[in-house]
Amino acid sequence: MTNRLAKITALAAVGALALTACGSNSSNSGSTPSASDSASAMATSSASSMDSSSASASTDSSSSAMGADYKPTCPGGSISGGGSSAQANAINEVIKDYLAACSGAKINYSVTGSGAGIQAFIGKQTDFAGSDSALSADKGEVAKAKARCGGNDAWHLPLAAGPIAVIYNLDGVDKLTLTSETLAKIFAGKITKWDDAEIKKENPSATLPSAAISVFYRSDESGTTDNFTNYLNKAAGDVWTEKHSKSWKGTGKGADKSAGVSQAVKSTKNSISYTEWSYATKNSLSMAAIDNGNGAVELTGETAGKAVSAAKAAGEGNDLKLDLQYKDTPAGVYPAVLVTYEIVCSKGLDSAKTALIKDFMSFYASSTEQKKIQELGYAPLPSDVSQKVLTSAQALS
Repeated sequence: MTNRLAKITALAAVGALALTACGSNSSNSGSTPSASDSASAMATSSASSMDSSSASASTDSSSSAMGADYKPTCPGGSISGGGSSAQANAINEVIKDYLAACSGAKINYSVTGSGAGIQAFIGKQTDFAGSDSALSADKGEVAKAKARCGGNDAWHLPLAAGPIAVIYNLDGVDKLTLTSETLAKIFAGKITKWDDAEIKKENPSATLPSAAISVFYRSDESGTTDNFTNYLNKAAGDVWTEKHSKSWKGTGKGADKSAGVSQAVKSTKNSISYTEWSYATKNSLSMAAIDNGNGAVELTGETAGKAVSAAKAAGEGNDLKLDLQYKDTPAGVYPAVLVTYEIVCSKGLDSAKTALIKDFMSFYASSTEQKKIQELGYAPLPSDVSQKVLTSAQALS
């Protein structure tokens, strides 16, 4: 755990470089209970967790790199959100800790996938959405969100970051390297056998089976799918010609949400899929190194952090959406990374709900909670980013 925390802390530090100039982008499986299902047990189970986090934060010098802490004001009330399964493990932990500190509040988060989360938010079924991709102007989501917010802009608050792992299940193959082009061919159905000449060329020392490749993909509309297909399109556009989308356009068999694809690969020999790093590590799944043109790169906090450092600011003012770069990555950069946003109304909600959203989002961005989620396989926010999120959250009205 110490080595993993060191790697993820490195990700936070290097990720800060990217955003220094930002102006201020259903239910889970049994292994990852949803916040709404476990709300009644949260306050009881989390007191010791909060105590150990505080003690750890006081002794770990790296916590200072994660921004200022935040003491919740506990305005009470009730809010609901839903969407991204990529952040499920993180937001469940934060909700548990918040309810331990603020027992009079009620916060429900349904793990439905990013697409469904956005639609529920636009349809006024929830008070905020969790999404691994920003609202789409082309699909009318930006305009619909503005209408939902009473004519006010919706803001993107980045609160959990992590790379997308290419997970696989191959007996006897502990290390696997795939170029972006080969990955695109596998997920497009153009390479169908594990002993294909292209895969063998990239893995000369591996004993690859003469077996069909079982491809799994997210069957729900997913920000993880959106980010992964954006990477495939930009890095291997001659092969993956489809533009990025929350809905899968390639080959394979669908599985429900991140927990579903992770379990599908774990239980199916000769399979491959994509999921967030936190799910890959939680399920002890093998992860392929990716060669994006400048050599094979294994997934680590440092290599993913270099990709985060290349992100560009895409929002204005307190809207903190980012533009991740997937093409022409330098040597040592892991190219497939996502950021999970909480999408909130800048204005226009009931004042009681706004007060609780401000408090909860600020708490999520705090150094204590960002340190907690790194233990679950996420990248904690760099200090300057957490400060910007705190500023944006406190500007909600």
